[in-house]
Amino acid sequence: MPIHILRNLGLAGLLAVTTAAHADPIQAQPASPATPPAASAIPAHGVTRFKIGSLEAAALFDGTITIANDGKTFGLGHSPAEVAAVLKANGLRQDQLELGIQPLLVRSGARVLLFDTGAGDASFARGGHIQASLRAAGVGPAQVTDIFISHAHPDHVGGLLGSGGGLAFPNAAIHLSAPEWAAMRANKDQAALAAAIAPKVIAFAPGAAVLPGLVTAVPVNGHTPGHSAYEIASGPDRLLYIGDSAHHFVISVQKPEWTVEFDGDAPTAQASRRALLRRAADQNLRLYAVHFPYPGVGRVKAQGDGFVWIPETP
Repeated sequence: MPIHILRNLGLAGLLAVTTAAHADPIQAQPASPATPPAASAIPAHGVTRFKIGSLEAAALFDGTITIANDGKTFGLGHSPAEVAAVLKANGLRQDQLELGIQPLLVRSGARVLLFDTGAGDASFARGGHIQASLRAAGVGPAQVTDIFISHAHPDHVGGLLGSGGGLAFPNAAIHLSAPEWAAMRANKDQAALAAAIAPKVIAFAPGAAVLPGLVTAVPVNGHTPGHSAYEIASGPDRLLYIGDSAHHFVISVQKPEWTVEFDGDAPTAQASRRALLRRAADQNLRLYAVHFPYPGVGRVKAQGDGFVWIPETP
């Protein structure tokens, strides 16, 4: 995404990573590089269903982002050749990096929860498919009761408004951290969006139990002023929605200290990223990665001085 958008957010943060200690089982799998699915692996209807304990969940395909391996975005301070070597070792093309965009849908009784809203018409993405995917999942926009925003970058809030500028999800409360909401309101480029959603926003303190027993915010600082992951609970089962704690399923995971352009406070974000990945590996946490290859469900395992992504097939 364009760096001027990120700079205008005035990004800053302090390291804080907390998740619940529960780790639910997963079948043993080798810690080997995982290649992304072919385009044919993404359902035509843009929905992949799975469970979080007794909760019904679905990955909603919104689109993709392609970023050139030109030394300007991933691996800042490292040459494109160094980045290419890591990509090649994992069976990926070396001239560009592909990111997914897949907001998460969760149903809990009468509540219909949406985690981030996709890219909308953002020029740097091929996005804007969330409404079609949501309909394919059997949910109308007016049925969404709660939206959880990880942070205010355009590929996460782009779907909040419809083409006419009105609320795309008219009955939904919009949850985001107080520091993120303050930064969003201070950003002149997001003034119209902030004004439109203000009546629906419920800002929370970092780390709050937003919906007690169901959704708890997890501060993962350095990316934006109030970037939040979210732990979703169903009895003893957990899923951690990581937001932009990690962007690419190979580079961000295997090289967590490599700087990415999108992080406002790079040293803090690097420490946060490694801390989250370390905890996820140590506790065998089930993760939902909005930018990893669709559908973005899996775990990480320690490997060498980094980690490796082990995708789950829902």
